[in-house]
This record gives sequence, structure tokens and C-alpha cells, in this order.
Amino acid sequence: MDQLANICQEIRLDFEKKTKKRDEALAKARELTRHSSLAIRAIHREDSTEVEKELLSVRAGALELRESLKGDPDLYFTGYTQDAIKEAVEAQLTVAMIRGQKLPTPAELEVEYPAYVNGLTETLGELRRRCLDLLRPGYNQEVERLLRCMDDVFTELVTMDFPDAITDGLRRRTDLARGIIERTRADITVAFRQSELEDALKRLSDQLDQHKAT
Repeated sequence: MDQLANICQEIRLDFEKKTKKRDEALAKARELTRHSSLAIRAIHREDSTEVEKELLSVRAGALELRESLKGDPDLYFTGYTQDAIKEAVEAQLTVAMIRGQKLPTPAELEVEYPAYVNGLTETLGELRRRCLDLLRPGYNQEVERLLRCMDDVFTELVTMDFPDAITDGLRRRTDLARGIIERTRADITVAFRQSELEDALKRLSDQLDQHKAT
């Protein structure tokens, strides 16, 4: 039984070491998620300086999290870590789409494919938010470009018909994405029709004013 005590002591030491790494990873994941949210908030506010600042923090945070868990794949591929990586992907892809820039690849972001595609689905909610912000003063043609981006994303995602164990639950997020796009399309259509109606009424009013003047 002395041997058992030695074995269990070795296991306890390993568990203590791993628990410490887990706690540190949780803190890093929370910080990464925070900077990702701030980057998205900044792009919606059109604050370019803040966007660049937060994106630098996002990239540094993702790298730090990844490097700290290099020897512990069981911790790296756990829920809270991958959720934070997904948020980082979402922030960087959202900024690129809103700015009309080339999308960074999974290799450039140094992320695994499931985290990339799930982060991609999350951009649709942010693009809808951007469209609604642009439509608030009235119809804006920029929303048509954003809607095309949303359609392109969905077209690609819907072809990823693989088990959830492979894609980390992508199918459920893709199903939700369909509704987001359709609601956005409806909002854009209403805004466009309203804009047309307002233009028609203005033209009619101008014609009546000209008729009265003559």
C-alpha cells in the first residue's frame, strides 16, 4: 500500500498543476472575450483607433491562451477556451466584413476549423446590427453589400453538413442564422419601399408647387 500512496501523490501533484493551468486559462479566456466584445463595439461606433487597439489585444490574447495550453490539449479544446477563441474569430471577421476587407483565413488567425466556422456564424448577428444602425436614418445602399455578405456566409455554412462532434455544434448555429438573414432582408425591403414612397411623395409635392407657381 505504500506504493499506492506514492502513486496517488504523483497524481495529486499533476492534478494540482493542471488545476492551476485551468484557472489561469479561464482568466485569459475571459480577458480575450472582453477584448473581442470591445473590438466589435468599437467597429459599430466607427471608432477606428479603438478598433485597432482592441484587435491588437485580441490577437495577443489569443496567442497567449494558445501558447499557455500548448502541452495541454484537453484544456485547450474544452468549452470555455474554444468559446473565447470563437469570440476572437468573430471580432476579427466582423471588422473585416464591415470594412469590406479581405477575410483573414484560419491559418492567419491560427485557429482550428470548428472555431473559425462557428465564429463566422456569429458575425451574422453583428452584420444585422450594422444594417439596422444604417437603416435608422433611412434606406442606405451599404446594407445591400452587407446583406450579400450575410448570404455568402450562409451559403457556405449550410454546406457544412457534418456531425456536431466534428463541427462543434455548427448546425444549430447555422439554423439560427437563416432567421437572422430573413429578418434583415425584410427590414431592408421595408426601408427601401419606404424610401421609394417618400421620394415619390416629394416629387409629387414638387410638381404641385410648380403647378401652383404657374
